[in-house]
Amino acid sequence: MPKEPKIHVEIDNHSGFCFGVVNAISRAEEELAKNGRLYCLGQIVHNSEEEQRLQSLGLKVISHSDLDNLHGEKVLLRAHGEPPSTYKKAIEKGIALIDASCPVVLRLQTKVRLGWEAMSKIGGQVIIFGKKGHAEVVGLLGQTNGNAIVIESINKLTSIDFSKPTELFAQTTMSSDEYNAIASEIGQKLKVKSIPFKVHNSICGQVANRKKELMKFSRNHDVILFVSGKNSSNGKMLYRICKEINPKTYLVSTPSELKAYWFKNTKTVGICGATSTPLWLMEKVAIEVKKIG
Repeated sequence: MPKEPKIHVEIDNHSGFCFGVVNAISRAEEELAKNGRLYCLGQIVHNSEEEQRLQSLGLKVISHSDLDNLHGEKVLLRAHGEPPSTYKKAIEKGIALIDASCPVVLRLQTKVRLGWEAMSKIGGQVIIFGKKGHAEVVGLLGQTNGNAIVIESINKLTSIDFSKPTELFAQTTMSSDEYNAIASEIGQKLKVKSIPFKVHNSICGQVANRKKELMKFSRNHDVILFVSGKNSSNGKMLYRICKEINPKTYLVSTPSELKAYWFKNTKTVGICGATSTPLWLMEKVAIEVKKIG
């Protein structure tokens, strides 16, 4: 019997860690290499496989409530950024912070703080398009003393007061298309009353550019494997983009989740991932696909 032709596997060269995640992990690895122990405030990256790797090196994930018991310790702040209250607590407890906050997020925090100060003077409001409870959004809310309004979708605009001057921001990893739709909807309602409205372009360029790249990549393969942690906000958004273009798109977190029947009558498989997906994990998935093929 003639052998089935081998499956051609391609890893998307645009996928993988963004700069902010690369920097945070590098800072963690440097400290772990010196001392063999480091605390990290929250998940350093929304990928369980990478987290397990770092934990095996001595990284310990903690919550904000744990800060009270860490007098004189070193704590890494991940790329998502933190509210002012975290820095204040660190000073009170003598905690040495290794601040790996993403520069893009830090710039956005400054803009949100200035926007809130401006809106407060004229009785206005600050709106943030993002995921409630997400670490980055918590940090952004902290710049407004918790007074900004967080909306998660265009269907959640009822909490907005359309009689007030408004400044609009977005979490850096949200969908730019949905953000534009939200900005347009709010703008139309405020324009009727001639109320001041300012929209800030706050979505990370690396995230915004991924849509076109992933759409093209998804068209070029019979099957797409999107590798991402299940709780990655960025991963969920990018996975949906792939799925819309290629129905044979599957979300996997580890090679063990692959199913042989996905690759029946398949010639090409494309592997891509979120900004929180390590290249080594996509490579492991590629090896497993080749074994199946």
